Amino acid sequence: MNIITRDWLLCGRISRPRRPVLASVCALAAVILTSVAPAAPAASGTFHIEEATIADIQKAILAKQVTATQIVKLYLERIQAYNGPAVKEPYGILGPVTTIPHAKGINALSTLNLRPAARKQWGFDDHHARSMTDLVDNDPNLPDALEAAAQLDAEFAKTGKLVGPLHGIVFALKDQYCTIDMRSTSGADAFYANDRPPFDSTFVKRLRAAGAIILAKANLSEYADGIPRSSFGGTFANPYDTERNPGVSSAGSGTAVAANLVTCAIAEETGGSIRGPAERNACVGIAGTEELVPRFGMIQQGIQTRVGPIARTVEDCARILQVIAGFDSSDPLSAFAVGRLPKDPYQTFAHPQSLKGMRIGVIREYMDKKLFSKADEESIDIIDRAIDELKKLGATIVDPGEGGELFTKYIRSLEPMLLNSAYTKQHPEMFPVDAEGKPVGDHLATLIDLAMDPSKAPGNFTLRDLSGAGGGGRRAAAAAAAADPSAPAAAAPGFMNNGEARYEYNVWLRLRGDANIKTLTDLYTKANFYTDPNFGTQKNSLMNSDKARVLDTAARMQMRFAVQQILMMAYADMNLDAVVSPTTNLPPQKLTNPSEPTVNGRGATLWGGPGLTQGFPCITVPAGFTTHVYDRIRDPKAPPPAPGWARGGGGGGGAEQEPTVMVGPVPAVLPVGMDICGRPFSEPTLIAIAGAFEDATHHRHPPPDFGALGAPQAQ
Repeated sequence: MNIITRDWLLCGRISRPRRPVLASVCALAAVILTSVAPAAPAASGTFHIEEATIADIQKAILAKQVTATQIVKLYLERIQAYNGPAVKEPYGILGPVTTIPHAKGINALSTLNLRPAARKQWGFDDHHARSMTDLVDNDPNLPDALEAAAQLDAEFAKTGKLVGPLHGIVFALKDQYCTIDMRSTSGADAFYANDRPPFDSTFVKRLRAAGAIILAKANLSEYADGIPRSSFGGTFANPYDTERNPGVSSAGSGTAVAANLVTCAIAEETGGSIRGPAERNACVGIAGTEELVPRFGMIQQGIQTRVGPIARTVEDCARILQVIAGFDSSDPLSAFAVGRLPKDPYQTFAHPQSLKGMRIGVIREYMDKKLFSKADEESIDIIDRAIDELKKLGATIVDPGEGGELFTKYIRSLEPMLLNSAYTKQHPEMFPVDAEGKPVGDHLATLIDLAMDPSKAPGNFTLRDLSGAGGGGRRAAAAAAAADPSAPAAAAPGFMNNGEARYEYNVWLRLRGDANIKTLTDLYTKANFYTDPNFGTQKNSLMNSDKARVLDTAARMQMRFAVQQILMMAYADMNLDAVVSPTTNLPPQKLTNPSEPTVNGRGATLWGGPGLTQGFPCITVPAGFTTHVYDRIRDPKAPPPAPGWARGGGGGGGAEQEPTVMVGPVPAVLPVGMDICGRPFSEPTLIAIAGAFEDATHHRHPPPDFGALGAPQAQ
């Protein structure tokens, strides 16, 4: 195994053994390209790319105000202006970073779908190349974004018709998804023999067939770990405050849309990475029913991963969902979608005139100020005002009131039976065992007693415990640990290594068929990793996942069914169409600061939501902006950290690892989002509620530092 030394100063990167490299990399990095980027031909009329929707773009194309090629070039101009470095990197991309107030770039996009000649003509550096292993990149069967746009223009000139429902619409895709024409490494700087996989993800094929133009790969947390940087893509920032977190693992997808670098993006959600980046960037995100969109081609596909769109409007998200939803044999889980899609297109539900007849529950479990901190309060107030708007739109609001709990009685009555032996192992005081672990007494009879009188059940039964902090909740972690106390800890705190990660990585790598990166072991032994005490590295996570030798998801699937049953019962019994809550109580933290500590089931990032980590659908929609925030800093009275210490997450978690103090309030105008969640395959209802709220409130505003080119920028 090649030992890679910690060398930040070699042109900001470590040399890559056993793979092609660009000649004179360091010299090329210093070259100032003299060619001038080709200007986008002037669009006739009054068309503006900023905040343009799918309907706006296609109306302009049909009116011959603009072409697909012009659309791509207009976005390239904005990428050229705003996709630069978001932080200072004195030791290169792999070393420690410092933030930049009002940075000129947000580093949202890591790879551009441009052939070498076009990329150089536009002035983009070699690091944004379509491939770092195919330097010639001249396969005519792999058109770049400009060539794909020209093909659309030629077809439109010939027929006068759009080729499909996404004709001319420009996308960025989270780098967790495979694209045959661009490098696909989940943000890793791994030494692939061929960094482009031999296949597209299933939904990518559908986007292309619908006329979409894939312009870029969006930056992401490396292997979707929730930290706002990756070894290949670097560190990325929030366009509303470039010193702050842009929103968990699909951050680049959210920031690219927010700053109008693309029309739309596709993100991935395991615990909150569609909703989180959308919320942090005043966008709309749909984390649909897990079985709705085929996931084939996703790196580290798993039990709770899902595909979903981020856009600036509810209608645009719905239009994308209409294209990518539905069964495909590449993902057996999508078989559950057969017969479950609406007869009318999703976008037809996006503009209801009223919500009369809708019953919407309020998750007060996430909004009890007494349980949390000052940092939570303003977001809770904003969502309270959003709930008032839903009531004005005609909805019946089912609200347990301040300090109340919407789901607790259902969790308490059903959880002991549904988790059964996993529950009993958590409560030996009521379900004792002997020295050999055999039951003392009749555990089944005790469970029956609890079914007759749930008030006697020991434990905590709020939604925060069932599916709150960390996505999956404390109960999920405890149940998994009870099921297999000997399992090695996985990467994410609170979850057990059940073999799923190692299995999914190695299946994907086997399908990919790379000559150098063949196993999960290769991913951490043949790769570069950043080293920064403010951001935990993903290398340890991969190593922990690689310890598993058995695939055993029984406890996970039991928890999944238990949560689904409890929530379905609650929705039915209360006759609810949907429930609402803050997407998160906490505004985005400073990039290099500690996280807000976990308290009473509220973690450092997003709410796990009612069943969101178990496949239920949810939409997040802009609900307003903060006026101030409270931040965390390391306690100045605390002793310095030990050598080699690294924070558990510069974007989630890790606050418990160091002593902190709260500072503030600090003036800050940052987005706040509202989650609208429902039963499986209830997307039409959720789209209707979100669309009505959006039409009535218009809370989205673009980030002022990243406005129209040539316009004065906010300072």
